[in-house]
Amino acid sequence: MRPLHNPHAQPHAVSRLRSARLARSSKPFLARGGPRGERCPGCRLLPSHCLCALRPQLAVRAGVCLLMADIEPLKPSNTGWLVADVVADTFAFGWARTEVDPALLALLLDPQWQPFLVFPGEFVAAERVVTDVQACDASGGKRPLFVLLDATWPEARKMFRKSPYLDQLPVLSLQSDQLSSYKLRRSQRDEHFCTSEVAALCLALAGEAHAAQTLEAYLDVFTSHYLLAKQQLPVDVEDAAHVRLRSLRMQAQGDGAA
Repeated sequence: MRPLHNPHAQPHAVSRLRSARLARSSKPFLARGGPRGERCPGCRLLPSHCLCALRPQLAVRAGVCLLMADIEPLKPSNTGWLVADVVADTFAFGWARTEVDPALLALLLDPQWQPFLVFPGEFVAAERVVTDVQACDASGGKRPLFVLLDATWPEARKMFRKSPYLDQLPVLSLQSDQLSSYKLRRSQRDEHFCTSEVAALCLALAGEAHAAQTLEAYLDVFTSHYLLAKQQLPVDVEDAAHVRLRSLRMQAQGDGAA
């Protein structure tokens, strides 16, 4: 299969964080269980299974702030990367217990944004919990900024407890009967979503239904490419996941032209 790399795709926040984390590494990072060989810098997949040409181009008013555990940006199965592909205003910061990036603090105080820390409400005082978000529009109000702890569940709980600069944020507790369909790294609890699934639920709450559906479809396509690369099997660009993503991308292009 011919590589689909898009040379015009610019590195996004997660890509830049990954590069910075690699620069600090004393030895190469070897992902466990992933496909071996050269990887496309734009999507982290083997060139034969490159996803770059399928990257959606959407207008999204909501923003996402990824606070990432130390090696999370290095994992080829990390789905925060997909969020940054779809949501232009995605910010990514590495988490450390003893220090915080001043740029993160500035972002949380930026008056154009209303930050929401996305975390289960059962672990938070009731007065901090919200379950709804005002839909995005162009009326000039604050734009929602969803702060996601991009980590394993034990890491995310530690990050939540040991990040006092997050204590003043309202906590968005997602209420969903939907079970995670993520097939790359399985949580021990079915109600735990991967990062891109959480972002899609947040976008839907903010009235960004098309962006939410596109991110869901993009995750399905990424998962397919990733697993087929591991199995050294070709991609079927006419399967249901690709057809759905293609339809959503065409809809977005049509809406943009209207």
